[in-house]
Amino acid sequence: MKIRSIGLLLALVSMLVAVLAASEPDGSWLEKVPETDHASQSPIRNPDDAIAQGRITFRAHCAQCHGENAQGSNRAPALTTARVQQLATEGDLHWLLVNGNKERGMPAWAKLGDLEIWQVITYVRSLR
Repeated sequence: MKIRSIGLLLALVSMLVAVLAASEPDGSWLEKVPETDHASQSPIRNPDDAIAQGRITFRAHCAQCHGENAQGSNRAPALTTARVQQLATEGDLHWLLVNGNKERGMPAWAKLGDLEIWQVITYVRSLR
């Protein structure tokens, strides 16, 4: 009985580790960002308004995968990690939103328009 319980526990732990590993972004998309995009900076000069509008857009288009507060889910990674908040530049994030990441199931959001994309980035960065 104990051996069976231990086996079941090990199987559950293995499944949890596999899910967490699959949901953690590996950052490989950063290598695809052209240098000109990497160096891009947000044109937004009034972050308070941009954060408020970015939150609305995020909740309408991003929260279903990344979670209501960008904490991540089984479908998409958290956007509050050091990789997103510190390693990726504003330009990197803009490039990702415009182009998506097909390997990870991230759609391209170019249809939102440049201003809305920068507002979403401003909102996500406000979650630090």
